[in-house]
Amino acid sequence: MAETVYDALVVGAGVSGCSIAREFSRLDGRFLVLEAEDDVCSGTSKANSAIVHAGFDAQTGTLMARLNVEGTSLFPELSRELEFGFRQIGSLVVCTNEADLPALQALLERGHANGVHDLRIVGREELVRMEPNISDAAVAALWAPTAGICDPFELTDALAENAAANGVEFRFDAPVTGARRRKRDGEPALWEVTTPKGTFLSHVVVNAAGVHADELHNMVSASRISITPRRGQYELLDTTAGDHVRHTVFMLPTKMGKGVLVTPTIHGNLLVGPTAEDIPDKSGTQTTPDGLAEVRRKSALTVRDIPFRETITSFSGLRAHQPGQEFIIGEVEDAPGFVDCAGIESPGLSASPAIGRMVARIVNGILGLSPNEGFVPTRRGIPNLRDIDPEDWQRLIQEDPAYGTIVCRCCRVSEAQIRDACRRVPGARSLDGVKHRTGACMGRCQAGFCTPRIMEIISEEVASIDLAHVTKSGPGSRMVVGPDKQGLATASDEKDDSRGGERNA
Repeated sequence: MAETVYDALVVGAGVSGCSIAREFSRLDGRFLVLEAEDDVCSGTSKANSAIVHAGFDAQTGTLMARLNVEGTSLFPELSRELEFGFRQIGSLVVCTNEADLPALQALLERGHANGVHDLRIVGREELVRMEPNISDAAVAALWAPTAGICDPFELTDALAENAAANGVEFRFDAPVTGARRRKRDGEPALWEVTTPKGTFLSHVVVNAAGVHADELHNMVSASRISITPRRGQYELLDTTAGDHVRHTVFMLPTKMGKGVLVTPTIHGNLLVGPTAEDIPDKSGTQTTPDGLAEVRRKSALTVRDIPFRETITSFSGLRAHQPGQEFIIGEVEDAPGFVDCAGIESPGLSASPAIGRMVARIVNGILGLSPNEGFVPTRRGIPNLRDIDPEDWQRLIQEDPAYGTIVCRCCRVSEAQIRDACRRVPGARSLDGVKHRTGACMGRCQAGFCTPRIMEIISEEVASIDLAHVTKSGPGSRMVVGPDKQGLATASDEKDDSRGGERNA
């Protein structure tokens, strides 16, 4: 039987990889996404500030600056097409010392040079009207009305679902262990990509592997790159604290980034963070007492009286930092057909729609594919019962009574939404998969009450996963470790090495 040959293969199903996949699906070709983890949005994309940046921070003339501004401009239409949460609430960069006003002015001028619209500096009086809880030390701020907030999980899921609906294939639990050019007699050379799930052949490989992008690049090129994991720690406060600020509030940037921010989230919580710590461990997503203390200390410089007693969880994420502080996007000179999309740190989320377009143009310059005449740009989102009109909710219940059965009370998530999340392609097959698609488990109780029922629904919907093999977040995180004295299954959050079956896609 002839081997399957893909036109292009994307390594990494984060927001960049899924944006690239969606843009590929506009072309008439065969495409594959390989992801090392159990689901999309499982690396850098899942733990960040969820900010759609206006674009004034990156150095003028860089890819970061250009793709940030372009990407942000695409978010309103993209959110309508793919039905994910996005709100253009604007951002404020707060200056707390008159001696730093020239730096604020320089940021304004850089924003103008980058093409950011409607920027202006507001004085203290106007700033207090905009943000009553602003620090007493605040003297002025840069106001950027084009900035916004989104849900990174929902965005990435939406991109992946739309790509899959238009023909892109996804393989999970498939970390790349090798990549090489394979020459064929009389035919163009192909890339051979090796994973535990098999070997895949493709004309083009796109490296969107996040903090591991340097490892993949260095497999195929003599010109080395280096990615440093930059850890950012956060505290997430309950919805009762969600209106403490109305806009995203930044500190003046430093060489380590934009500093600790305070922002509402798309779901009505308050998010505070991140730190910026360069660490050697590419899986080092633990939080630390010192890191969380830094979050509280620095946030108080711009916003007063943050009610940290309302904290419901803390978490950290890793940014893919490279020393040049620039996106690395392009075909690798000594590896024809291998295209890097590396060093995608902040503002990578904001830039992701533009990154997808840029990479697709580069790849199609190599392949020369025709447009996919059947491309469908829209995707149906999962209904959000927290914000729904009561009459619309009743209509949903009439169509499917399971919309009236609430499983997660904290976040008002119904049985119907959870089943919908499992049935999608790519769909949820773990607790975190359900959480990221529906918001279940994200409330005050942090999954304390809804976990058993969600596990039951997953086992009912995903044929290859029985209740004893439901995981929190893929292999190594089973919830059930054995029977009780009566022979019934008991739940635990202890880790093991079992695998939860194949994806239902």
